[in-house]
Amino acid sequence: MDIQSAELSRDSLYAPLSRLIRRDDWERLYADDIEAILKLKKERNAVILAHNYQTPEIFHGISDIRGDSLALAREAQNLDADVIVMAGVHFMAETAKLMNPTKTVLIPDEMAGCSLAESITAENVREMKRRYPGVPVVTYVNSTAEVKSETDVCCTSGNAKKVVESLGVPRVIMIPDEFLARNIQNETGIEMLTWPGHCEVHERFTPQEIRQYRRMHPGVTVIAHPECPPEVVAEADYSGSTANMISYVAEQKPEKVLLVTECSMSDNLATLNPATEFVRPCNLCPHMKRITLSGIRKALENMETKVTIPPELEARARASVERMLAI
Repeated sequence: MDIQSAELSRDSLYAPLSRLIRRDDWERLYADDIEAILKLKKERNAVILAHNYQTPEIFHGISDIRGDSLALAREAQNLDADVIVMAGVHFMAETAKLMNPTKTVLIPDEMAGCSLAESITAENVREMKRRYPGVPVVTYVNSTAEVKSETDVCCTSGNAKKVVESLGVPRVIMIPDEFLARNIQNETGIEMLTWPGHCEVHERFTPQEIRQYRRMHPGVTVIAHPECPPEVVAEADYSGSTANMISYVAEQKPEKVLLVTECSMSDNLATLNPATEFVRPCNLCPHMKRITLSGIRKALENMETKVTIPPELEARARASVERMLAI
């Protein structure tokens, strides 16, 4: 490749990030890793799945499929690749492995966990089933394969209402996110038997904070994730999953938006919606931020760390995800 072609290539790689990152910072901090990762993807026949909470240099710079946990679970079923790299947290990598048992699934940092997934065990689920015999168990995908294996059907924040209503019952065990369950109960009127698990990002938002942002930014549209406490959701103009947030902003085109969720969502949506001003209540997920460009590069170079699921759990856990996808 001649110098001019190389420069044109770098220009095209930088373009999606030009509104967020200065060119000299991109060249100094990200360009070499991005070029190396793109080369490694071809060599390994690999794809990168990136959750909406990933930082822009990952989300816009190297990912093949982007979205919330439902979108990634769906797309993972139909990938023509030998290797899947999950730019997300560990339960997402497990879900990708469940749906692609013959493919190699890599997690760049195996310590990228989730406060919700870590809040509950399979034995906790079994105890709830003993306490409430016959009541169906709906488990948020933010959970381990072990917990999914004890579940009737999974859900995401985007399809939880539809999944719960599809059961046609007056009460449901909904785990592990207490706030999501309470918000779905408010929407459906179906009684939720909950577990006291919370997202460490969303549980920190308060109604007082939302009201303060409204005073500081008159006319702002407030969009809250349903992992937030119900009293925070009640203060919002709209509540929805990350995918629904993306659709809402693209379709409604508000002048100014406050996304009550993880901070990187605003950065990524700002690139896609240049006419909208984003107010950033910057609560970061420390687990998502363990995934870095250098970590993804090392994962592809060394083919580490591989995600495995014990055979005795795999079929049952996969079935609960497949039931969700069928709905």
